[in-house]
Amino acid sequence: MNFPAELKYTKDHEWIRVEGDEATIGITEFAQRELGDIVFIEVPTVGEEVAANEVFGTVEAVKTVSDLYMPVTATVSSMNDELDGSPELVNSDPYGGGWIIKVKISNTADLESLLSAEAYQELVGA
Repeated sequence: MNFPAELKYTKDHEWIRVEGDEATIGITEFAQRELGDIVFIEVPTVGEEVAANEVFGTVEAVKTVSDLYMPVTATVSSMNDELDGSPELVNSDPYGGGWIIKVKISNTADLESLLSAEAYQELVGA
């Protein structure tokens, strides 16, 4: 399993790639494997500020629906439009083309509570 070292992770299996005060967020390879075939992603929060650890959307797989949790307090600036027609990108490329949202970070202090790649790997027992 892949755990890119440049990313930060949540206990709820989201990853975040920080670039200044902006960031890209998706779900981890571990999460997409656990969910199985992803068929739909909903992000009703574009344009809204969402607090850290609050739900910003959902991922629907063949067998289940799972909430997506915001890693940091941020305003959702955009959703990956490619996922509308190809939600399976989250399965095939979770850290690349399968990203879910881009945000503008409101509170960079929230980053301190996130997991490193090593700590996340320990959490999932990989």
